[in-house]
Amino acid sequence: MRFSMIFEAQLAHPTPEHERRVLHDCVEQAVLAEEAGFDRVWAVEHHSLRWYAHMSAPEVFLSYVAARTSRIRLGHGVVCLPFGFNHPVRVAERAAMLDVLSGGRLDLGAGRGATRQETSLCGVDPDRTRAELDESLRIIARAWQADELEWHGELLDIPPHPILPRPVQEPHPPLFLACSRRDTLALAAEYGVGALVLGFSGPEQIAELRRAYSAAIAARTGERRVSTVVNDHFAALCPTIVLDDREEAVRIGARGQRFFAQSIAHWYGSAPPPDEAVRPGADEVAALREAAEQQVAHLHEARIPVGPHTTATFGGEHAYGTADDAIAYVERLAEAGVDEVMCLIQMGTVPQDACLETIRRWGDKVIPHFRGDER
Repeated sequence: MRFSMIFEAQLAHPTPEHERRVLHDCVEQAVLAEEAGFDRVWAVEHHSLRWYAHMSAPEVFLSYVAARTSRIRLGHGVVCLPFGFNHPVRVAERAAMLDVLSGGRLDLGAGRGATRQETSLCGVDPDRTRAELDESLRIIARAWQADELEWHGELLDIPPHPILPRPVQEPHPPLFLACSRRDTLALAAEYGVGALVLGFSGPEQIAELRRAYSAAIAARTGERRVSTVVNDHFAALCPTIVLDDREEAVRIGARGQRFFAQSIAHWYGSAPPPDEAVRPGADEVAALREAAEQQVAHLHEARIPVGPHTTATFGGEHAYGTADDAIAYVERLAEAGVDEVMCLIQMGTVPQDACLETIRRWGDKVIPHFRGDER
């Protein structure tokens, strides 16, 4: 099993000064993640989503992390592939450059970036995002494997050109797809790319998604593969705060997860801004009681209820507590068939000292437990 961290660069109070501090905090966490034994860091791409994600240029963030590290893999989790966000040739060029400069440590995930807030900013047609993602993935894979890229598709027409530089990894860096429903899992399997799964509702839901992915892999014919190589890798999200004080870890984790969920509800649905944006320091229990039972967040393609009694999103049903609590939760993820645990630590209200302590605890106890070298 592999272990990674994912960065949204969330912040409850987005002043320019706080934003700068959080971005540097994320770099500090990523560098510590390598020291602690994590295998990979993922960075999202979102645009104009105040509170929820200030990581608008992950290629710059990951390049900076690459220069500060030597081993840990660098994951775009994910690049928004509709053409208004990123032309596929530019994605191939930038990603290959990072792969070269990092010594072959890049992983590339694909997504649609389909919130109205983002598509309206960048002139993206929401009705074309699926088709543009499909064509982009195929162009990128071909660009990395051919001496010259020539493409004549339904959406883009590109005469022969060399795409430079070429990546270090052969035939190219591993490809992934953001997956939040069975149909996108099936698509990832048919494409022959890894699945990056959210799984907010816990190991049982993740196990269902794993079974759907495996079934689609078994049924694929190869006709829709985007590359000559296949990456059947299943990674799932794991919200976590680990401290010596279990109650404090659960309190910090629940508060951070509430902020995360309410931010999703705001940008992917029609909910108001998260509590911490309007009521700093709001009591967690009171805020949960006030949350609307039928409030629904739309994250990518998934409908995620965020009421306190309708989902584990607001509960402590994740890796919150001591290292032993996290180990027990990861064991459930392992039973669910997860290949990679993506730790979500950097949530909008979680202080930097709690993030760093969590990373250390995972490095000291949790990761070694699953590798047989507990310190």
